[in-house]
Amino acid sequence: MTEPAWWQRGVIYQIYPRSFQDSNGDGIGDLRGIATRLDDLVALGIDAIWISPIFPSPMADFGYDVADYCDVDARFGTLDDLDALIAACHARGLKILLDFVPNHTSDQHRWFLESRSSRDNPRRDWYLWRDPVIDAEGNRHPPNNWISDFGGSAWEWDAATGQYYYHAFLKAQPDLNWRNPQVVEAMLDVLRFWLDRGIDGFRIDVLWHMVKHADFPDNPANPDWTPAMGEMLRVFQLHSTDQPEVHGIAAAMRRLAERYTPARVLIGEIYLPVEKLMDYYGRGEPEVHLPFNFQLIEAPWDAPALARLIAEYEAALPAGGWPNWVLGNHDRPRAATRVGPAQARVAAMLLLTLRGTPTIYYGDEIGMADVAIPAERIHDPRELNEPGKGLGRDPVRTPMAWDGAPNGGFSDGDPWLPMHGDWQTRNVAAQRRETRSMWRLHHDLLALRRRHPALSVGDWLPVAGNDAVLAYERRDGDDRLLVLLNLTDAPQRFELPEWARGLRVLLSTHGDGEPPQLRRNEGVILG
Repeated sequence: MTEPAWWQRGVIYQIYPRSFQDSNGDGIGDLRGIATRLDDLVALGIDAIWISPIFPSPMADFGYDVADYCDVDARFGTLDDLDALIAACHARGLKILLDFVPNHTSDQHRWFLESRSSRDNPRRDWYLWRDPVIDAEGNRHPPNNWISDFGGSAWEWDAATGQYYYHAFLKAQPDLNWRNPQVVEAMLDVLRFWLDRGIDGFRIDVLWHMVKHADFPDNPANPDWTPAMGEMLRVFQLHSTDQPEVHGIAAAMRRLAERYTPARVLIGEIYLPVEKLMDYYGRGEPEVHLPFNFQLIEAPWDAPALARLIAEYEAALPAGGWPNWVLGNHDRPRAATRVGPAQARVAAMLLLTLRGTPTIYYGDEIGMADVAIPAERIHDPRELNEPGKGLGRDPVRTPMAWDGAPNGGFSDGDPWLPMHGDWQTRNVAAQRRETRSMWRLHHDLLALRRRHPALSVGDWLPVAGNDAVLAYERRDGDDRLLVLLNLTDAPQRFELPEWARGLRVLLSTHGDGEPPQLRRNEGVILG
């Protein structure tokens, strides 16, 4: 059998750079700050870091509006700082991934400034420009009913050239025209630039958005829509996302990545149903290595639902498709908020014992929860555009707490977002000293994954349980482990399968355990 790639055995750790570690006192995290914390990450036991965007940007959407794909924003440092970080990661055996944002640029990117300058500019067709619709009364309207994910029409009028341009997100983020071969080649050149510098892979932002229907028809209306759901759900994105042509582009990225050694990895951000998600492993030829699987973020937190979800995902994987799992990210509520602090420990055990590649969101290893942001400190344009609907992402992007120093050791200055209220006790240094802390649980789970390949690359097999306990086997040859997760706030008994009756507790979320009795909110691994 082929030896698993590093990204199959490994655990990825997402860093939101503004909030990880500030090295210069301006209240914003940076690359030199990340470099100072690499040894902490090695001590935790992760294998790779993924850094959210650090490219030059006006920061209309905090780095997801890129003004230059081949440089570093001064807020985060310099290209030399990034080169030094790459070298420092590799010296410690860590991989480093960047966030690639190919669907759209900033409206300050030179490509868009040229495209906007005139209708006959050579880069006009690098973006999506369309004529207005004029009604019987002579009134001007957008080309269709497509809606921005951040609210309102996805079309912005440009009076100077008399056309609309398309933006799936903010008007400051015009979408590129990926049907233009020049755009494809320019963006492949961006990937080459970073791969040649030693980057080990990319998380590809909104991959399923990249190609739109060539004729731009209206999207169908959502009959169940209410204003509380947010503007973007007013229509189904049938024609503005997930078009067949995107698969050829993903395959071209994969072909490029595979020219490099050691192995590089491509991870696609794709919010689609499982059956559609599977297409991004490849239609005829390989596409991304890991289409992000976000099911745990939205899943009902009960044993039967999770057992069914995991089994259906495993069954849907194409031949050779490698699974992956996440509990949260920079856009979605933190696990400790969603399922509560007690079940967040069980969720961590679930994430790190399922088959496939897990991604840990920074701060989850110390049990950080969403932070309430005062109105005067809100930064996120999504919250500012549609206030009061719970769409804002600032609460999950707050600074990391490292120790008991002011601002949790994150910054000597005023942090750009407020710290969590219990940072003086909920920090890395304090939890490294506690034998039953959330940090210690993550550390021990990661160590156990290394000792038992069954937990990373072994088979996943369901074990019949009950409505309270999620149970499954992980097996690699003769190495058989049983995972039992009590998803309730009450003690539970579990009838062990015959083959597992001689197993001992390798790890418990409570520090110890005596199955078949599971305490409230307890997970155990038997081996």
